[in-house]
Order: sequence, then C-alpha cells, then structure tokens
Amino acid sequence: MGALQKDRPGAVPMSPEQMIAEARKAFFVMFGLLAVVWLVQLANYSDHYALSRHYAVVSGDVGTLPDILVAPLLHWSWAHIESNSGPLFVFGFLAAYRGVARFLGLTLLIALSSGLVVWFFEHGDVATVGASGLIFGYFGYVVVRGLFDRHLIDTLIGLVMGASFAYLLTVAVPGTPGVSWLGHLGGLLGGLVGAWLFRDRRAPRAAAGGIAPRPAPRPATGGTAQPGPGSPRADLYKELDDLGLL
Repeated sequence: MGALQKDRPGAVPMSPEQMIAEARKAFFVMFGLLAVVWLVQLANYSDHYALSRHYAVVSGDVGTLPDILVAPLLHWSWAHIESNSGPLFVFGFLAAYRGVARFLGLTLLIALSSGLVVWFFEHGDVATVGASGLIFGYFGYVVVRGLFDRHLIDTLIGLVMGASFAYLLTVAVPGTPGVSWLGHLGGLLGGLVGAWLFRDRRAPRAAAGGIAPRPAPRPATGGTAQPGPGSPRADLYKELDDLGLL
C-alpha cells in the first residue's frame, strides 16, 4: 500500500519503498565519496602532499578560487583524514537519505560557502584543505532540516545529533590552533541556509469556501479503500500527515 498523497506543489511524496531506495543510494554515494577521498589521499601522500599545496584555498589569492571545489577532497596527513572520515560518512548519509539529488546541490552550496568564507576572511598566507567544512555543513543541515520540513522524524534526528555532537561547535569559533575555524563556520552557515533552500514546500490547504477537495481515489481490486472525509481514520491520517509521518 502506498503512502497518502500530500499537498506539495509539483512533487509526489515518497512511499516507504522509495525512501528505502533513496537511503540505499545515499549509503553508496557516501561510500563512493569516502573512497574517492581516500584514493586522493594515497596519491597525495605518494607525492609528499603536493596536491594539498597546489590546490589549497589561500585567502585573497584569485588563482585559488577554483580550488574551493577541490580542497574538501584533500588533507594534510593521515590523522587529518582519519578524524574526518567517520563524521563525514555519518552526517553525509543523514543529509542524503531523503534525496541524493538534493544532497548534491547541498554539497555544492556548502563547499562554496566554506571556501568563500576562508578566501575572504582568513588572515595571512594560510593554505586550507580538508572535508571539515562539509562535515559542519551536513551537521547544520541535519540539525535544522526537520524544523523547516515540518517532519517529526527528522526533527528528532536533528535533536539527537545536535545534543550528541554539540562539542563540534567549539572548533567553529576562534582559538583552536591549526584548525580553520572559518572553514568550519562557513560550512555550518551553508548547511543552515541549505536546510531552508532545499526544504520541502507544501501548498497551503484549501480554505473553507475555496477549492473543493479532490475526491478520494477508488481502491484497486483487492486493495483497501481510503477513509472518507470526516471519518476518524481520515482525521488520523491528516494528523499524521501534518506531523510529517506519512
């Protein structure tokens, strides 16, 4: 049995089967992204980290602006990439499991916001690389996405992730040596903005005297009829829909 159709303009709600398929795609996308990051690290290490030196973002250097999209794949050491890999996979998967296409747009936005904040505001000749900006962006997105989407499950996930990993915010403020707090802050801001830009948009429900409600579809042979308007089951479906559980 499919999910009830929601009042969203130009979009069809996902059935549980579609959500599982998207979660499976999100898993393989993040697995593939981590594989790329580690393969790049192997090439980088074999060349004495020449890639990190050549493609780092340097504040005020116009020639490094295109490197904003490459720098998140690079790291300065094995300890650097190891510390980033776990959070990158966890927060990336949670950000992607409701739609890989949306996730790709979010990733581009976070990479741009993180890199541009470093490029504009970093002081000195500092070369910045690493996936930390993406991690903070995905973290911010996951924490607030449920509020913008009005989805109960995502809101609970955001609360748990926010409470469990609030300590991450301590490296998004000045004072941590050897850490690009500006890159972290820029990524976090990009994730928060992305949660609003990529939110689910629902059309307002028809007001009294407005457009007549659509008649309930006829059940398929052997199926179960949807509850009619005004019935207790219809009210229950409406409440679950409003909470984002359908």
